[in-house]
Amino acid sequence: MSSTKAAKRLIVFGGNGFLGSRICRAAISRNWDVTSVSRSGQPHWASPSSTPPWSTSITWEKADIFQPSQWLSLLKSADYVVHSLGILLEADYKALVSGRESPFSFLSRHSSSSQSSNPLDRKPGDSSPIQGGGKQQLTYELMNRDSAILLAKEAAAAGVKAFGYISAAAGAPILPSRYITTKREAEDVIEREFGGKMRGVYFRPPFMYDSSRAFTIPMAAGASVASTLNGLTGNVFGGILGAAAIKPLKADLVADAVVEGLADEGVRGAVEVEGLEELGARGWRREMV
Repeated sequence: MSSTKAAKRLIVFGGNGFLGSRICRAAISRNWDVTSVSRSGQPHWASPSSTPPWSTSITWEKADIFQPSQWLSLLKSADYVVHSLGILLEADYKALVSGRESPFSFLSRHSSSSQSSNPLDRKPGDSSPIQGGGKQQLTYELMNRDSAILLAKEAAAAGVKAFGYISAAAGAPILPSRYITTKREAEDVIEREFGGKMRGVYFRPPFMYDSSRAFTIPMAAGASVASTLNGLTGNVFGGILGAAAIKPLKADLVADAVVEGLADEGVRGAVEVEGLEELGARGWRREMV
């Protein structure tokens, strides 16, 4: 008889994004069976020659997170599910840093609260609140909180062993407070409603950087200085600067930490920056063996 173990099966919602794609790559390095689900499907590579070899091992699926009928079948026999959908933040953040949108209009558009229906009441056949793709429909409440709760609900029902939610260490001065409060609300609801059925792991990364996004390097350097200053002054600036006063981490390290945290049955609940560093280092050492 063969003693070969079946490959772990991971579904990453938002697997073609900045962090999501790195989570997929980290899981592939462990020979896991990986599926990415997003509204656009496979990432757009600049040319066939620039397509990374690991990407051919990913199953790329197109689906609307608010239309469970489009992706429910993918959860069957899945070991782990990750919610890494940063659609609102990523889209608006790119527009902001590139100068296509002013900070004033950005803050004005997202400063007020937005009401949404209870995701626990949504049925697989319900219409999507983001049909048409209009930016005005992609609110923090929908993308940070409701989509995660909806996905966790279906993952628990499908018997998924562990659910990973990409949360955040803190907010930031330029972002409305709703950015972080909706993430914390998602964590609380998922743990309360589904914690008894599956292991919930809430990864709270700080600002993440990578050379593929050149603008993140100087921003990370600034955050490192702020973090050091904050530590020397006894966290005086922590409440003011939020995530900007927390040590930034390389995106690849966070991705390794997510995969390691899912694989380790002893990891559950909120994983803060120190925990991410420890898990990421452990995952990196595992790959080197």
